[in-house]
Amino acid sequence: MNMSDPIADMLTRIRNANTAKFDTVLIPSSKMKKAIAEILFNEGYIEKYELVKSEVNDKFEDIKIYLKYFDGKRTKAITGIDKVSKPGLRMYSGKEDMPQVLNGLGIAIVSTNLGVMTDKDCRKNNVGGEILARVW
Repeated sequence: MNMSDPIADMLTRIRNANTAKFDTVLIPSSKMKKAIAEILFNEGYIEKYELVKSEVNDKFEDIKIYLKYFDGKRTKAITGIDKVSKPGLRMYSGKEDMPQVLNGLGIAIVSTNLGVMTDKDCRKNNVGGEILARVW
């Protein structure tokens, strides 16, 4: 499978599993994806995540994400998740014009020189960067 955009693949897997109301979703691991999973966990969008041995190849790890629901699976914690910056069109934002998702109800995940963080943390740390995704 051609993986030109692994972050978009991760977000699509989460979106599809969430729509199908699966309990968990497996994603091939990378440092960036672990950082994104950590943000989703810290912001309360997922129940938890853990690293497991890949079923395809023992040398690699997968991230197992436990999706979060309310009301016995009737309400999803993640209403929407989408990719902002794409390989053909990178989206950057300076610290001055960091975007807000749904007036602060959602988060933007930003890759900065201090690591991957939310738009709120970018404002707090006074940094800008590449806007990877929006979650609400």
